[in-house]
Amino acid sequence: MESWIFVSWHARIRSLCKYEFGLISTYYGRILYQNADPCDESNSCLLEPTRSSVHQFMAAMENKKTQKGVSDPLSIMETLGDFTSKENWDNFFSLRGTGDSFEWYADWPELKQPLLSHLFVPSDSDSSLDLVEILVPGCGSSRLSEFIYDAGFHHITNVDFSKVVISDMLRRYVRSRPEMKWRIMDITNLQFSDEVFDIVLDKGGLDALMEPEVGTTLGSKYLKEVKRVLKNGGKFICLTLAESHVLGLLFPEFRFGWEMTIQAIPNKPSSKSNFETFMVVMVKGKSTAPTSVKSLFDDSPLSFSTKQVNSVVNAIEKENSIRNYYSSGEDILFSLKDLQLGAKGELKELIPGQRFQLILGEEGSSLYCYKAVLLDAKMQSESFTYHCAIFIVPKIRAHEWLFSSEEGQWIIVENSKAARLIMVFLDSRHVHASIKVIQTDLSPLVVHLAPEKIEDDSPIPYMMAGDGVKQRIIVQKAASKITGPVIVEDVVYESPDEDNNSSSSTEGLMYRRLVFERSAGLVQSEAFLVREDKADQDKKDSPSVSKKKGKKKNNLRRASVEPKSAFSIDHTRLASSYHTGILSGFSLIASSLEAAVEAGEKVKVVIVGLGAGLLPMFLHECLPFLQIEVIELDPVVVDLAKKHFGFIEDQRMKVHVGDGVKYVFESTQRQNNISKDVSSGESNIKETRILVIDADSSDLSSGLTCPHPNFVEEVFLKSAKGFLSQGGLFITNLVSRSAHMREHVISCMKEVFDHLYSLQLEEEVNEILYACTDKTKIETENVRKLDKLMKFPAKGIEATITTHIQRLK
Repeated sequence: MESWIFVSWHARIRSLCKYEFGLISTYYGRILYQNADPCDESNSCLLEPTRSSVHQFMAAMENKKTQKGVSDPLSIMETLGDFTSKENWDNFFSLRGTGDSFEWYADWPELKQPLLSHLFVPSDSDSSLDLVEILVPGCGSSRLSEFIYDAGFHHITNVDFSKVVISDMLRRYVRSRPEMKWRIMDITNLQFSDEVFDIVLDKGGLDALMEPEVGTTLGSKYLKEVKRVLKNGGKFICLTLAESHVLGLLFPEFRFGWEMTIQAIPNKPSSKSNFETFMVVMVKGKSTAPTSVKSLFDDSPLSFSTKQVNSVVNAIEKENSIRNYYSSGEDILFSLKDLQLGAKGELKELIPGQRFQLILGEEGSSLYCYKAVLLDAKMQSESFTYHCAIFIVPKIRAHEWLFSSEEGQWIIVENSKAARLIMVFLDSRHVHASIKVIQTDLSPLVVHLAPEKIEDDSPIPYMMAGDGVKQRIIVQKAASKITGPVIVEDVVYESPDEDNNSSSSTEGLMYRRLVFERSAGLVQSEAFLVREDKADQDKKDSPSVSKKKGKKKNNLRRASVEPKSAFSIDHTRLASSYHTGILSGFSLIASSLEAAVEAGEKVKVVIVGLGAGLLPMFLHECLPFLQIEVIELDPVVVDLAKKHFGFIEDQRMKVHVGDGVKYVFESTQRQNNISKDVSSGESNIKETRILVIDADSSDLSSGLTCPHPNFVEEVFLKSAKGFLSQGGLFITNLVSRSAHMREHVISCMKEVFDHLYSLQLEEEVNEILYACTDKTKIETENVRKLDKLMKFPAKGIEATITTHIQRLK
């Protein structure tokens, strides 16, 4: 038995598919060749058609025409060089002549029963067959409407943009089937009112519009029109080859508020084609909840290739997994496209108390992407100042309860006096963009979310929470060949979250910050600033603050003049939550630390990445039994830490300018050599070791901001494990917005370390990973042990660490 395969052919005849009249049963831009394996993709090559091969294909046409001096079918097909051109299609039908019709797939004997089962109205309906309004878009010269008319459905409207074929069909049926209507019309711009048809029946029209070369633009416009003209409860019946790019448009377009079934239309017994037609039926419903796509393949005698059916079945399975996700009830991030397709119903309607999260923007349509929350005021009234408003939350304030919690967001809605408020959260991607650029980028996106207005089309107003900085003084700008531009700045935040211990209750907490511009403006380090006299008092209470007297300059002032030596760095507190997260990990080995201190053994902490030196300085002051070594690649950063952040070196604190990876490798090698000496009889001093990786990456394209990728490679992690002693601890600060990259890092660490713990900080993008050499219990008793080892009680530290330990995974 002969088999067939689709083979690409000459570009001039790249599309034999039906643009608007159901005419072909092949894949687009391909013709049928005999005696080839249909599943062998190696046969799909570009070939110049021979006269015999074209004749083979054209022989399938009924009533081959030779009038007007045209005897070669190739000449007819050449008129379709641009199949989106009405003139080309008019020429095509003119060359074929009047009275001609043919079906390229889904012949009526095989199509009749499954199709009519969807056209007949329910027995309990008040409607009769004669009242069912049917639209056949892209009718062409197909006899499909004739057969449906004869089955009792007389209210059929046929449209095609070729005036030649419409004129021909009207002449053909005006007497025999007078109630059928024929209209010259573009199916992507239907000239009908909304919700006027019970059935829209498409035979090949969508397939033609969806040729891969054209993209989805025409197909999307057409389906939008189909949904508009269908009544509630109406059906869109699409006869298609169900190629991946066609289903890739159909599935999302009819995901929300539509019931969908797919079945195969069997080929007639004499057919030699290995490819068949599918009938996709979509029923317009009122609920927006997605329902699973139903496959009726079990009810159909399948004769198509395994490859084709597997492709369709796999596509259905993937789509159903997506629909199940949207139906799961989880806090879903919708795309703007999802919402426009009805994921949350009619966007133009205000629904009191409605709240959902979404992503605005995508590659190609906007400069940036934005996470947003849409909220409709719980109590709708006439007193709103704004029908719709945009509220921008800067990155530095996004973690605050007022903006991050649902309860706080409703407070913002109430105070905004807006019926609908769209809160847009900025992050590190937007740091270098001005507010004007952000607004310009957002405006064409948020306009789709605005509810229907009663008043005039005034622009949507923008509101903004300040960046939280009430006062900012640039202390120094430095340029580094390794790190790039570096900024040291002093700031006062507008809304202090805790007591600042200052003499004036109106003053906010004061911070000194270190910022690397290469990391999109992320704050690398942040320290509390305290008044000099307060620091002196603290020193009397606890000899823990080390500073260089007379060398500290005041870079933060209020309106009144302050003495230049009024402020210094407070090394008794940690301003960065991720630093506290790192310290929390020490409680995992609190028993080992306690035993080492009691036995007088060394405890060595190696920190890769100095930053402003705030974490090592806190450890130096708070845990005086530690021997601390810091590895920093950039000497400029070391200078800034010493000059502006009070970082010092002494017998217990050393900084090495160099490569952290190389340092760990060399230290591990030395440790191995010492172990060999011990085995040969030489003495060895027992030492507990803690390794902290807090070095960011200069290349953000990988999606990994911290640590540098070199620190999560297997070869380094194995060296790090070898560096740690029994009872040791490995800690790394993980900053990545890529879920894939996060999983990759954790997977790499699991390959090396048997005992791995994670702490996701609620207010930050930071996640702290801890790896222990020994199995340890997660218990609050370890927090009390660590607290006893501290030289002075750090404010709020114990409670914070206890919370962190309870949240460890």
